[in-house]
Amino acid sequence: MSKIMSVEHAISLIKSGDTVAFGGFIGAGHAEGISKKLKEIYLEQGSPNKLTLVYAAGQGDGKEKGLNHLGQEGLLSKVIGGHWGLAPKVQKLAIENKIKAYNLPQGVISSLYRDIAAGKPGTITHVGLKTFVDPRVEGGKLNEYTIEDIVKVIEIDDKEYLYYKAFPINIAILRATYADEDGNASLQKEAATLDGLAMAQAAKNSGGKVIIQVEKIVSKGTLDPKLVKIPGILVDAIVVANAEDHMQTFSEAFNPAFCGEIKMPSNTIKCLPMDERKIIARRCAMELIPNAVTNLGIGMPEGISIVANEEGIGDTMKLTIESGPIGGIPAGGLSFGAAINPDSIIDQSSQFDFYDGGGLDVAFLGLAQCDEEGNINVSKFGPKIAGCGGFINITQNAKKVIFCGTFTAGGLKISVNDGKLIIQNEGKSKKFIKDVEQITFSGDYARDVGQQVLYVTERAVFRLSSNGVTLEEIAPGIDIQKDILDQMDFNPIISKDLKIMDERIFEDKIMGLK
Repeated sequence: MSKIMSVEHAISLIKSGDTVAFGGFIGAGHAEGISKKLKEIYLEQGSPNKLTLVYAAGQGDGKEKGLNHLGQEGLLSKVIGGHWGLAPKVQKLAIENKIKAYNLPQGVISSLYRDIAAGKPGTITHVGLKTFVDPRVEGGKLNEYTIEDIVKVIEIDDKEYLYYKAFPINIAILRATYADEDGNASLQKEAATLDGLAMAQAAKNSGGKVIIQVEKIVSKGTLDPKLVKIPGILVDAIVVANAEDHMQTFSEAFNPAFCGEIKMPSNTIKCLPMDERKIIARRCAMELIPNAVTNLGIGMPEGISIVANEEGIGDTMKLTIESGPIGGIPAGGLSFGAAINPDSIIDQSSQFDFYDGGGLDVAFLGLAQCDEEGNINVSKFGPKIAGCGGFINITQNAKKVIFCGTFTAGGLKISVNDGKLIIQNEGKSKKFIKDVEQITFSGDYARDVGQQVLYVTERAVFRLSSNGVTLEEIAPGIDIQKDILDQMDFNPIISKDLKIMDERIFEDKIMGLK
């Protein structure tokens, strides 16, 4: 029988109650044509239904695309996901207690695929200890309807670990660039290789099936075997997608600089305007170490690479992204997960192996909420479920971690005049609060392992010390009482050596970091 089939035929392989794993990273690697058609068939026929959805990286555009297609009542019964913020329609089902919902670290799910493929009982790791994933905290459960524990604390040689239980995968839905008639699939135009091989092996060794979406079918034997990332022995169905459902990312149809076809000159990257984002990125750039292995998170940290290029030190950074690219410059927005001019692109699970083992010298991540224990929350705000993504893997294991964000949120306006920072309009919401809503990063764990932790804002820099969150620097022109202490719900320790932030940060010209 031919493996090449219509998308309708491929979806008929999915049975009600199946556990379905979707590959992708925001839009990169996501089989948009299949997820879209799955929604249409469910709405027309009412089946397949009651699916368990599993995914590592978040997939969606925050509106309609990606996993949002699956946010239909009755289509899903349970979701185990790494990041939820990009799929508000699935998130809504969890908030309304209409599905069982779990949030696990992205790297753990990535590792689980390989452990399921290998027939292991599950994944054992330190990742998640003392965060909301720890069963002594929340166990990764996102609503009242979700009661079963899927994470356990175990002890090996007098040391605590978390045990994430394995489960069979009935269907893996993946994306590739080309496939031949036997199902051998290559990924040469993809922005990342992600977990495709591990997911396919996990499904096959669970007695399940593998469906891949491709751009084109090629003749048997014409693909370079070194480019074949998913061998045909693992593939059951091949679907050829329309071009609009096979964009390289959700914001770019195809950028050859993402997959190494070309190299873009770094001087084509625009500089940041002189605002709070640039101030924070400049202060963070001062923490860059030449040739150190570095991770930049999505959002505010993206500006650090732009500042580094402006300062002429971009080529000294060894940037990595959890999706797999190493080297180059991380792309932003709906292309996050891709890198411009990468040196190499490895599998996502291998990248997380390196991260979890301590391979990152320094990591820069966003700052949404911070409390007096130094805990950070980026994963849950009131009813809104953002999810942790790779945040826990990265922040728990980097030798040095720097959280960066504005001091307050919601309407903050600043200006810089004569080298001084002026708060024109304070944000409505405080970020430095008594207790975070959810522990995505544990200050207690960081102190236990002796991790270096900084919190960088446009007006102040804090460090996590053995005694708590310590204020070490303030911006020129800032009133420590009015602009800092009065905007916090706890009293930080104030360093005896309190300093003014480097004045070059607040001058609208090159700082001279090179």
